[in-house]
Amino acid sequence: MGMLSGIKVLDLSRILSGPYITMCLGDMGAEVVKVEQPGQGDDTRTWGPPFYGSDSTYYLAINRNKKSLTLDLKHPKGKQILQKLLKEADVVVENFRNDARDRLGLQYQQLKEQNPSLIVLHISAFGETGPAQHRPGYDVLAQAMGGIMSLTGEKDGPPLKAGYAIADLSVAMFGLSGILGALFHRSRTGQGQYISTSLYESQLALHINWATNYFATGRVPEPQGSAHPNLAPYQAFPTADGHIVIAVGNDSLWRKMCQALALPALAKDARFATNADRVVHRDELVDILSERFKQRSTNDWWPLLDEAGVPAGPIWTLADIYNGNEQTEALDMVQTIQHPVAGALKQVRFPVNFSTEPAEIQSPPPLLGEHTEQVLNSLGFSVQEIESLRTDGVV
Repeated sequence: MGMLSGIKVLDLSRILSGPYITMCLGDMGAEVVKVEQPGQGDDTRTWGPPFYGSDSTYYLAINRNKKSLTLDLKHPKGKQILQKLLKEADVVVENFRNDARDRLGLQYQQLKEQNPSLIVLHISAFGETGPAQHRPGYDVLAQAMGGIMSLTGEKDGPPLKAGYAIADLSVAMFGLSGILGALFHRSRTGQGQYISTSLYESQLALHINWATNYFATGRVPEPQGSAHPNLAPYQAFPTADGHIVIAVGNDSLWRKMCQALALPALAKDARFATNADRVVHRDELVDILSERFKQRSTNDWWPLLDEAGVPAGPIWTLADIYNGNEQTEALDMVQTIQHPVAGALKQVRFPVNFSTEPAEIQSPPPLLGEHTEQVLNSLGFSVQEIESLRTDGVV
């Protein structure tokens, strides 16, 4: 069932951010109808290889717990069906450009008149005001123009994007938060509302201490590899056979680390007595610690630091995380569901644990148009009418 059982979500989005939001809502029990272009579907169905069955693994990763309805939104009959869906929906998620929204009749004021309790989330690349409001955008462009590529990588190295689609995923998290907040507001007032967020805004919101550092000093920050601008040591260090990451967040941990590394003199060195001292003398500190860590393997250092209570660990690959990892298995993070074409399909579950009505993977990512007849039947269309719609290319 889930805590959002009874909530109807209309997913008019595509690619990553919108579909990720609606998948999370589905994990929490909402009924999600995903509207896709007949014969084509969500762009990500073809984003491969790799493919698993008829669809790409990219699509399969973010579209579980949904029903797929194919619908030509440019066709007059398709628009009529869309209006029926909108009248019954609790939440709509879309990432159309403004001109496309106007053509489809998705202006919020019009929707509000038809369904006052409707919650609409609009996702754009650069927001709804300003000179860039009409520009299209993908994750890598948002990472470039949103600042993260100026902060990622090694000093004097080439620009690097984050390994994850951090712009798409962060806007998904903010959008999901907005929807849940709007649902709570509606539970008290009965009122729906319009929500908007963008890739660009989400990136700025993630600057946090970077932005405040800049506001305070006026200095443009540079990439620092794995290091932290306000803490030291807080980064990866080379070992005899790889790397180890150290996260010393206070002076007590610093002293514990020095003891574990058998470097008592370092703990008493005035250059490194406090975190502020260590940040100022970061280069000298890194040189000293790098030489020490190179003397033993990662698996030698990690237990010593762990026993001393110092946050430290290796850099795990996905193989390390998903192949027999005791912590991953204890958390039951990977679950398997049967897909009609791909067969046994592994999925990473929703990462929030609820004491009542837990989030669940209830159904696999749908085949293109798999639920078209079911959804149209629920709207009152007969078998003959649905067949006519197929003949006309509407669905």
